[in-house]
Amino acid sequence: MSEGSISIEYAMEKASGPHFSGFRVSGGTASGKTTVCDMIIQQLHDHRVVLVNQDSFYRGLNSEELKRVHEYNFDHPDAFDTEQLLECIKKLKIGHSVQVPVYDFKLHRRSSDSFRQVNASDVIILEGILVFHDQRVRNLMNMKIFVDADADVRLARRIRRDTVERGRDVNSVLEQYAKFVKPAFDDFVLPSKKYADVIIPRGGDNHVAIDLIVQHIRTKLGQHDLCKIYPNVYVIQSTFQIRGMHTLIRDRDISKHDFVFYSDRLIRLVVEHGLGHLPFTEKQVVTPTATVYTGVDFCKKLCGVSIVRSGESMENALRACCKGIKIGKILIHREGDDGKQLIYEKLPMDISERHVLLLDPVLATGNSANQAIELLIQKGVPQSHIIFLNLISAPEGIHCVCKRYPSLKIVTSEIDVALNEEFRVIPGMGEFGDRYFGTDD
Repeated sequence: MSEGSISIEYAMEKASGPHFSGFRVSGGTASGKTTVCDMIIQQLHDHRVVLVNQDSFYRGLNSEELKRVHEYNFDHPDAFDTEQLLECIKKLKIGHSVQVPVYDFKLHRRSSDSFRQVNASDVIILEGILVFHDQRVRNLMNMKIFVDADADVRLARRIRRDTVERGRDVNSVLEQYAKFVKPAFDDFVLPSKKYADVIIPRGGDNHVAIDLIVQHIRTKLGQHDLCKIYPNVYVIQSTFQIRGMHTLIRDRDISKHDFVFYSDRLIRLVVEHGLGHLPFTEKQVVTPTATVYTGVDFCKKLCGVSIVRSGESMENALRACCKGIKIGKILIHREGDDGKQLIYEKLPMDISERHVLLLDPVLATGNSANQAIELLIQKGVPQSHIIFLNLISAPEGIHCVCKRYPSLKIVTSEIDVALNEEFRVIPGMGEFGDRYFGTDD
């Protein structure tokens, strides 16, 4: 076994504790740190992973320093505002969003009117040449990764980057490298290599090491905590496409046309995922090449039931997936969200013989859902034959429904933070039915 693989396995064991927070990626200038981080994020394709660059925390130069910019050491620890970096990472760890500075490498100062908004995430990747140097920063993360590359390769990359991206000439880059960059690497970066849990030689070319780190992060991300408590709660796998659609439909300024369009796309994904939890039977067919294909046959005894009126927004997606499906309706009047009254129900006569897809885009308190589920059970539908489909769920609603009906399945695209004092889902997306059908103000 190679030395590198031993380091990776050791680090993964070390970082497998319950208080996992994130990763720190260090290495010499132009060693491939950003490339490694970008590859990890691209492979994960998960919005719960966020990248923070130490370069964003460069101190802006004053007028005197700007006059002698070629004499300023950007590779020294004092060039960074470490206190602000610590503050940002600590806030992210406790679930707060932060505004990360935007640094202009050509003007050598921070932008005064723009910031990068970074939201709290399950995994934080902090990247920079000196993120191993300060013990306080080291202690904030669980896994420390050092990206190693040959000095000549790093110099060639540095020349290309600084001339193309930062508007510098070759002579100034070489002068800065000899005067500041290499001495700083020898004095600060290389000695900090001993703190690394994982050493990645060859940077972004080392696909084996990157794949192992990606696999480990996926394991750490795991499931939502509620899915561990209630095994019949299913959250469809998040991608940047799904996160992007949620961003659009949660935006209060989106047009009705776009709200309906992207809601329909998300609803279709939830419906397809819900159908995957129905029972099936094995079936063999003969293909046009006269070859036997062994597959599955869809559940035939199926119907949908929408909770009026928001649930009706999900009917078209269900009809598009299940040709000729019967859809019943339940209308429940809510007062506040504590009071509830069944006003109307129209269900298939043989609903007790069918699996039921219960449709409501938002699971908030769970009170209306519980009354609808109770009605289905009174009609003879077993709990285990009910799949409740929604776009977003509040934890309180999941607790309410799953504690009362543990055999029922819930399929959702995102679990939100909580309910507010007005029983609205936060961050939520407002009154879904009004926004979808165009009756909002």
